[in-house]
Amino acid sequence: MRSVRDTLAVAACLCALGVGAAGCSSTQEKAAAQQAESAQILKERAERQKAKKAAKQKRKHDHGKQKGKAK
Repeated sequence: MRSVRDTLAVAACLCALGVGAAGCSSTQEKAAAQQAESAQILKERAERQKAKKAAKQKRKHDHGKQKGKAK
């Protein structure tokens, strides 16, 4: 009787460890996916800022010229 209970206890512990390990791997996968998404968002943000800065520089250069004024 005692060996049956011990066997069941060991089996229950192994099942609990298996479930815990499966939970960790899915958590790690979620974290990796979120990190990849964050990296993509930062990359897109940098591209938008670069385009905005280039447009601002272009306007700044065009601003100094006076069109249509006779010399």
